Amino acid sequence: MDAKTKAILIAEGLADIDPGLLDNPKVSTAGPGAGISSFFFRSGGHRVRLEARRDPDARLKVRRVSPGGDEVTILCDGREIVRGTIEPTLLHCPEQAYITISERCIFNCAFCPVPKLAGRTKSHDEVLKMVADAYKTGNMHAISITSGIENSPEEEVARAVSIVKSLVRYNVPIGVSVYPTADSSLLLKEAGSLEIKYNVETMDRSIFKRACADMDLDFVLESLEDAARIFGRNRVYSNFIIGLGESDKTVKKGVQVLAELGVIPILRALVLHPLRPDLVDVCPGAARPSADRLLMLARFERKVLDDCGLNANLSKTMCLPCTGCDLVPHRDV
Repeated sequence: MDAKTKAILIAEGLADIDPGLLDNPKVSTAGPGAGISSFFFRSGGHRVRLEARRDPDARLKVRRVSPGGDEVTILCDGREIVRGTIEPTLLHCPEQAYITISERCIFNCAFCPVPKLAGRTKSHDEVLKMVADAYKTGNMHAISITSGIENSPEEEVARAVSIVKSLVRYNVPIGVSVYPTADSSLLLKEAGSLEIKYNVETMDRSIFKRACADMDLDFVLESLEDAARIFGRNRVYSNFIIGLGESDKTVKKGVQVLAELGVIPILRALVLHPLRPDLVDVCPGAARPSADRLLMLARFERKVLDDCGLNANLSKTMCLPCTGCDLVPHRDV
């Protein structure tokens, strides 16, 4: 699987697959993909995460190459485009215990189903047991913690700090993704987190005001700048959704701004979730980005990161080392 093929797979997002090929399909509990069953496909050193569904109209179809074998092929419009294997996950993704603490959120971002799902909040002991079980497999190379907002950002940060302090004994890298507070970076760094992620979601201010009305983009950017000072280079990240109607010019400017702050953007293809049909009213131009657009923007980001002395390949936790949902600079392009 090369970058072009992976871009095609990400752009489609959904694959028709026999449930018999999946031992345990994963259902995301966080972010725009929450509630969707998925699987990881690996080929030629690259990995991609696809939505798993029986859908005869899907352009992508996953089929076993030979009866009883592990190798599968992915067909696009009836033509084979890549062969590889379905990769087992640990917790949410391969090789990481990636855990969502609060599966609910008081913010109501127009693209995110989490407020509609109204999930539960895991207890401290439950998170610790999940990590302990993952550690016993021998396949846990990192711990990643993310969370919605059950009551307040401050409460979620305090919960994450307490959990991180209990997990440092595993001596693996720990990353945390939460909505920032005034002192979240310092608190999480002191607790033992190696990496941090605060999401801008979009750098188009007009779209941000409509789609993320409960958030403060300037505060997120100030928090990212502060995080880069506290955590250091190549340890601070931010999800940046592609497909909300923003222009390529806006994306490129946003990538440049973040990189100059010492932040590595994660360019994430928009997930059009059935629980958020209102998105098209809030963002009339919302659409899944094309493969060509994703590839062009990933290559642009690679150049910007190089110019700014940043390297996504050095990341140890969360989305960048997983690579499943994105074209990752220095790994895929």
